[in-house]
Amino acid sequence: MQFLIFSLIATTFLILPSTTAQSETPPPLCSPADRAALLSFKAAISKDTTGILSTWTGANCCSGGWEGVECGGAAAGRVTTLILQNPSSGGGAAAGFMKGTLSPSLGNLRFLETMIITGMKRLAGKIPETLSNLTRLTHLVLDDNSLQGNIPSSLGHLVNIQTVSISGNHLTGQIPESLGNLRYLNQLILSKNFLSGPIPQTLIALKSLQFLDLSYNSFSGPIPDFFGHFPNLTSLVLTKNRFSGQIPVSLFGLVRVSELSIDQNQLTGKIPVQIGNLKSVSVLRLSSNKLSGQIPESIAHLPSLWNLNLSRNSLTNPFPEAAFGSGLRSLLSIDLSYNSLDLGAVPSWIKNRELSDVHLAGCKLRGALPNFTKPESLTTLDLSGNFFTSGVSSFLEHMSNLQSAKISNNLLNDDVSSIRLPDQISTLDLHSNRLSGSLTSVLSGRKIKFMEAVDISNNLISGEIPGFGIGLNLRVLNFGNNKITGQIPSSISNLAKLERFDVSRNGLTGTIPTGLGLLSKLQWLDLSINKLGGKIPASLLGIEALRHASFRANRLCGEIPQGRPFNVFPKVAYAHNLCLCGKPLPPCKGRNMGQ
Repeated sequence: MQFLIFSLIATTFLILPSTTAQSETPPPLCSPADRAALLSFKAAISKDTTGILSTWTGANCCSGGWEGVECGGAAAGRVTTLILQNPSSGGGAAAGFMKGTLSPSLGNLRFLETMIITGMKRLAGKIPETLSNLTRLTHLVLDDNSLQGNIPSSLGHLVNIQTVSISGNHLTGQIPESLGNLRYLNQLILSKNFLSGPIPQTLIALKSLQFLDLSYNSFSGPIPDFFGHFPNLTSLVLTKNRFSGQIPVSLFGLVRVSELSIDQNQLTGKIPVQIGNLKSVSVLRLSSNKLSGQIPESIAHLPSLWNLNLSRNSLTNPFPEAAFGSGLRSLLSIDLSYNSLDLGAVPSWIKNRELSDVHLAGCKLRGALPNFTKPESLTTLDLSGNFFTSGVSSFLEHMSNLQSAKISNNLLNDDVSSIRLPDQISTLDLHSNRLSGSLTSVLSGRKIKFMEAVDISNNLISGEIPGFGIGLNLRVLNFGNNKITGQIPSSISNLAKLERFDVSRNGLTGTIPTGLGLLSKLQWLDLSINKLGGKIPASLLGIEALRHASFRANRLCGEIPQGRPFNVFPKVAYAHNLCLCGKPLPPCKGRNMGQ
């Protein structure tokens, strides 16, 4: 939905009168009332690392020097637009924010038409009731802040409003019935909050609605039948709520809808055959519900559909392979994973299509891995949880654009050293197979430069862990439950982005490298059930992000590093070693413990 907001912002700027283009005409002095309202807002912000409010100086807020403030239109000297967007809203240590609250004084900007305050992260408190005074307001966007409390029912007084977007906050309670008064509303986006309860019947009056996004909340009850009677609706997103009951047949009368996402709810019953009436739909997500019965053939008649996700339901055979083979000419992404389907083999219409994403996990596929006719089109592939036995050596080689491959929980018995990987792959998950051989070829050469996650746990891998160069992007390394021997290489310290490192249940010897303490982003460390000796290095105290660690069942001795989180991890994390001591274990005795 963000692209809609960005389009709105771009359009807003385009229609604003330019003070610089008409520099020969001095800008009008701003209204003292508007200036006072803006300065009250500024006063309610205790910290601003974006630098925006530092520009709010001088007597004239309409001069063009007050960042985010625009005046104009028929009301000379009155503030009509307030756009405050975090320039570093992508996150990270350097990300900016505003700390404070939304001042009720904003309700005094009586000529305001657009208010966009987004990505400020620490902007908290309630949405002021006074915003109901802004009767000229057409766009209200308060996304990605930390606003709390209920949605004010007084927003129902904003009779000219076209966009209400308050996603990514901490709002609670129900949708106020008064929002049904907003007859010009075409975008209602309340996603990523903590809203709950049923959908009020009064929303049936929102006949202008084009975009409705209520995803990632806790709304419950049935999906309202009247959602299917919004004639202009093009996007309906109800992902990850607690909606229950059957899918209303009325939804399939939404002839203009391009996205229908009702996944991750508690919907039951069969998929209605009327789903084939959605001739404009391009994204259809019904995954993670409790849907049963067969997949209707009518889905194959959706000419614009490019993304189909029916995964994690209880859908059964027979699969309409003939209909799907002759239809769905726009399809690029399909996910049928974890249903009660017994496909036996990857359908030929999938193997022969130019698809970008194929997810067929848990579909009871057997035999050798399939040959895709157009492997270069694939970017993600998930065939985990099946019964494939062979063919992995050259399977991925020609998938030149593949970024993620998951073939875990199968019966593959190949030699891992014979696997030929495409250069761009970033995620490789082969855990819980019967793979043998050495890791060296998988974690060497050009390919490792793009690797971010490697999971080959629960196999029969042997040999040693190879060394790691500088500048790699690895975030996850899981080698647990194999037959790996030798030492943990000291070059592990080069993996500055590593977040998870699991080498448990192997035959590793030697000591724990002190360089592990340099991995400041590490959150999960499991060295358990090996033959590691020596001490737990005190340098590990430098891993401030660590949330889980286990050193149990080794040959470690000496004092556990006495600082958080190591001295508060459970005792079991250190159990079955030679002579570890210190919190959370009993205190150390004697000077030579661990030497």
